[in-house]
Amino acid sequence: MAKFPFFFSLFTHDNLDGKMYHGMALKLEIQKGRDCMKKLFILALPVLLLVGCATAPEKAKNEGGRVNPFFETWNTPFGVAPFDKIKDNDYLPAFDKAIAEKRAEVLAIADSAAGPTFENTLVALDGTGKLLEKVSGVFFNLTSADTNDALQEIARNIAPKLSALHDDTLMNGNLFKRVNAVYQQKDKLDLNPEQFRLVTETWKDFVRGGANLNSEDKAKLKEINQQISLLELNFGENVRKEVNRFQMVIDKKSELAGLPDSVVEAAVEAAKIRKLDGKWLFTLDKPSLLPFLTYSENRALREKIFKAYINQCNHGDELDNKAGIVKLVNLRLRKAKLLGYKTHADYVLEENVAKTPENVYKLLDQIWKPAMKTAKREVADMQKIINKEGKKFKLQPWDWWYYAEKVRKAKYDLDDAELRPYFELETVRNGAFMVANKLYGITFTPRPDIPVYQKDVKAYEVKEADGTTIGVYYADNFPRPSKRGGAWMNAYRPQHRENGKNILPIVCNVTNFTKPTATTPSLLSLDEVTTLFHEFGHGLHGLLSNCTYRKLAGTSVPRDFVEMPSQFMENWATDPVILKLYAKNYKTGEVIPDSLIKKIQNAGKFNQGFITGEYMAASYLDMDWHTITATFEGDPMDFEKKSMEKIHLIPEIVERYRSPYFRHAFAGGYDAGYYSYIWSAVLDADAFAAFKEHGLFDPATAKSFRDNVISRGNTEDPMVLYRRFRGRDPKVDALLKRKGFM
Repeated sequence: MAKFPFFFSLFTHDNLDGKMYHGMALKLEIQKGRDCMKKLFILALPVLLLVGCATAPEKAKNEGGRVNPFFETWNTPFGVAPFDKIKDNDYLPAFDKAIAEKRAEVLAIADSAAGPTFENTLVALDGTGKLLEKVSGVFFNLTSADTNDALQEIARNIAPKLSALHDDTLMNGNLFKRVNAVYQQKDKLDLNPEQFRLVTETWKDFVRGGANLNSEDKAKLKEINQQISLLELNFGENVRKEVNRFQMVIDKKSELAGLPDSVVEAAVEAAKIRKLDGKWLFTLDKPSLLPFLTYSENRALREKIFKAYINQCNHGDELDNKAGIVKLVNLRLRKAKLLGYKTHADYVLEENVAKTPENVYKLLDQIWKPAMKTAKREVADMQKIINKEGKKFKLQPWDWWYYAEKVRKAKYDLDDAELRPYFELETVRNGAFMVANKLYGITFTPRPDIPVYQKDVKAYEVKEADGTTIGVYYADNFPRPSKRGGAWMNAYRPQHRENGKNILPIVCNVTNFTKPTATTPSLLSLDEVTTLFHEFGHGLHGLLSNCTYRKLAGTSVPRDFVEMPSQFMENWATDPVILKLYAKNYKTGEVIPDSLIKKIQNAGKFNQGFITGEYMAASYLDMDWHTITATFEGDPMDFEKKSMEKIHLIPEIVERYRSPYFRHAFAGGYDAGYYSYIWSAVLDADAFAAFKEHGLFDPATAKSFRDNVISRGNTEDPMVLYRRFRGRDPKVDALLKRKGFM
C-alpha cells in the first residue's frame, strides 16, 4: 500500500508473545523488524506502482557489451532472480530505465483520450511498473539481507528519484481526475468486492498523497517526501553500522564463567572471522548478545554489552541518530498538517484498523497496568535470589536476563540449554512445514537448483496437495555483517493475476539465528523457535495469497492486521500436541519428553510482565513521538525520558527500542504503528481459540481461516474478513488469559 514507503518487505517483526527474549531478541529486530519488513510489512508493490523519476532510459548493454540481466527474460525456475549474474553496477541503469518506463505508462493512462473506466484506469494503473517491480524486488531485499557500501550508495541515489515519481504520480491532476471519475461512479459499476476495494484504496492513496493540494503545497509535499526518504534510509544504515562496529573482545577464560559451551564456541568462531584468533568475541547481534546477558556470571561485562546495546547511535558521532529524529518527526508533522491532519499519527492511523490515536492509547492503557503489576512481581522474585546469594546490589536492567533465567530454573526447572537439542534448525523448520501441510495441504520441496543470493540461503518449491505449484520460498537464517539485525519476511514478487494467469509469489524469511559451529548444528532457543514460526506465518500470508490485483495481494494489509497471521502461527510452535510431532533430539532422534513439554507449558506465562512491558513502553514512545502537534525543538533523550516517566515504567526495564535505534519508528515503516503487535495479538489469540475449540487441524476451521483471512489480502476490510471467519468480533479475553493477566 502506498502508505508504506519501503518496497517488498515486512521489515522486522516483533514477537510480542514470544518466550523470554522475543523483541529485544530478534525481529525492523524481531526487530523481531518488519526490515520486514520497510513499511514491512506489507507492501511493496503498491508503493512501487506509484513511484518514478525523469531519467532517460539507459542502453540495454553495459560497458564491454554485457547485457544487463534486468533487461532479459529470466529463464530460471519460476522466473526467480539469477543472482549470480547480477552485478552491483547493473542496478542504477536498471532503475533509471524502469523508472522512465513507469513514468511513460502512467502518463499514457493520465493523458488517454478514452473516457475513464475501471479497466482503462484502475486496472491499467495496477499493471504498470513491471520492470520497476523486477529491479526493486531484488534490490531492496538485498539492501537489508546482503548489502554492501555500493548498494547503500545506490539506495541513497535512487531514494529521491523513487520519491519523486511516487509524488508525480499521485499529484498528476489528469490521472486523479480519471481515478476520481471512476470512484464517484463506483456504486453503479457492478463491481465485485475486490474491484470495489481497488477503486477505494487507489482513490485514498491519491487523496492522501496530495492530489487535492494546490500547486504550491504539492511542491512542498514533494520536498518533504524526498527529505523523509533520505533521513529514513540514513537512520537504518547508521543502526546497521553501529551494530557491526561494536566488539566486546575477551582474552581471559575466567571471564567466560557461566556461559554454555555452545555460546563459548560461537564466540571463538566469531573471533576467528574477525582475525582475533585465541580470543572470544561478543557482538550486538542477538544470538551473541542475549546468551551473554542470560548466562554470564561477570556482571561488569553484562553491564558493558547491555549499555552498548541501549546506547546505539547515541554517541554524538557520525552514526548518531538524534538530529535525524528531530528532522523526521518535524517533517512528518509538517506533511500531516499539509494534508489536513492534526498529527502524523492521525494521518497514519486513518488507514489502520485502529483508526485513531485515542483508540491505540486506550488499548495500550488496558494492558499496561496488569503488565506492570506482573513485572513488579518478577522484580521481587529476582531480588530475592540476589539477596539470598548475599549480594548487596539492587536489580538493574542488565541483570534481568541473568536472574530471570535463575527464577525460571528455580520455579519451573526449565533450562534453555536443556531444550536446544530438541530444536535443531532443520527440525524446527520441518515442523513449521508440517503444520502448514496439516492445515492447508501444502508441501515444501527443497530446490537446490534455484539460484540464491548467499550460500546459506535455501530455496523451496511450494505446492498444493494436488501438486500444483503455488510459489517459491527462501530461508535465510544466520547473521552476517551484510545483513541487518532482526527477522522479517520479504516478497521478491507478490502473487497476482495478469490476463487471467496466476503469477506465483516468491517470498523470503530472513532471520538471525544461532549459527552452527564446527561441532554443533544450529540449535535454536525457545525464543528463536517462536520467531521461526512467526516469520513463517508472514511467509504463508504471501504464499497463500489468492488475489487479482498486485496492490491488494498478500501482506498488503493495514499494519495493525498484518501481524495477525504471523502471531497466529506462534501458537503452534509450543502447543503440546505439535511439539510431540516435530521436536526431536538432534543426536538420538528422541521425541521431546512429556516432562519437558510440561515445563514449557508451566513456564508459558513466565516473564510476561517484562516481555509485554518493554514492548509496550516502546509502543507508547512511538505514539508520543508521532502525536506531537507543534514543531519539536528539544533533546530527543529528554523527550524519551518524559515519555517513560508518564507511564511510570519501572527502572529495571528499558523500553525495547530507545529512540536513536528505534528502526521500526524511524526507518522501518512502523511509525505510529509499533502498537500493531499487541493489536494483532488480540486477534491471533482469539483466532487460535477457534482451533482449540474445534480441533487443531479441523479441516473446516482451517479452510475458513485460509479462505477468509490468509488468502484474501486487502480485498475487503480486514475486520469484515475476520468476522466472516470467527462469526463475531474478536475478544481480548484469550490474550489476557494467555499472558496470565486475568
